[in-house]
Amino acid sequence: MKAVEVAVRESAALGEGPTWDPVSGRLIWVDILGSRIHMYEPGSGRRTVLATEQRVGAAKPRAAGGLVVNLRDGVAVYDVDGAFSWLVHEPVPGRRGNDATVAPDGSLWAGTMRYDERTGGGNLSRIATDGTATELFPAVSVSNGTGWSPDGSFVYYIDSPTRRIDVCRMDGRLPVDRSPFATIEEGAGFPDGLTVDADGCVWVALWDGAQLRRYTPDGDLDRTLDLPVRRPTACTFGGPGLRDLYISTARTGLSRPHPLSGSLLVVPDAGEGLPGVAFGAA
Repeated sequence: MKAVEVAVRESAALGEGPTWDPVSGRLIWVDILGSRIHMYEPGSGRRTVLATEQRVGAAKPRAAGGLVVNLRDGVAVYDVDGAFSWLVHEPVPGRRGNDATVAPDGSLWAGTMRYDERTGGGNLSRIATDGTATELFPAVSVSNGTGWSPDGSFVYYIDSPTRRIDVCRMDGRLPVDRSPFATIEEGAGFPDGLTVDADGCVWVALWDGAQLRRYTPDGDLDRTLDLPVRRPTACTFGGPGLRDLYISTARTGLSRPHPLSGSLLVVPDAGEGLPGVAFGAA
């Protein structure tokens, strides 16, 4: 595997959720604590930043154009012209939106967590295009990475403090039979964001572990990628052929962060990702 490179040098407090938008040819990621959505076009090097009025856990492309965002007080959309509207407005004191992923059916699976990370203080919900919300997993602590197998028959999910990647069988649009897929050993960090590649392998970022790991569909660890930063948060494939692996990182809580902490990193030609789905596409 090629060496890690810097895609965007940045000092994001809590960079998260890199997502490739094939329509615009850009990488979208957020700084949760900075209330910023970052957009980067590798082909031109162009960067744009959108400030949000609330802390933003995730931002994903919409089939109708614009973005769907997981904010402190719920899920909302930005139209192409920048107009803002809520899909789900559900303020809960002490709680905010965290990681979110668009499912193969075009819905948004949006997670929440408490600022104090209280056990069971968050959840994971399915948000339809019309704003209908269905709670999938109640009483989770830090809802994080979600991703589907290439055929859509299984979904992987992370509640970070459990140190596990779980797997569920999909029964229609809902997850069932949740069970452990892989466990991160004590001292190796906490599983955060994940992505699934074209081989059906699961890549996971290890917060406080300075590492990405790749697990086979059988749950076996088959590849590790050591990183210069202590707190990688998530990863995704993007660029031509979905072959470049992008990695978001954080610097919050570190007394002496690495100079690249908070930057967007990339490993060129690291493998092959799966095409993403825009919100409302299916």
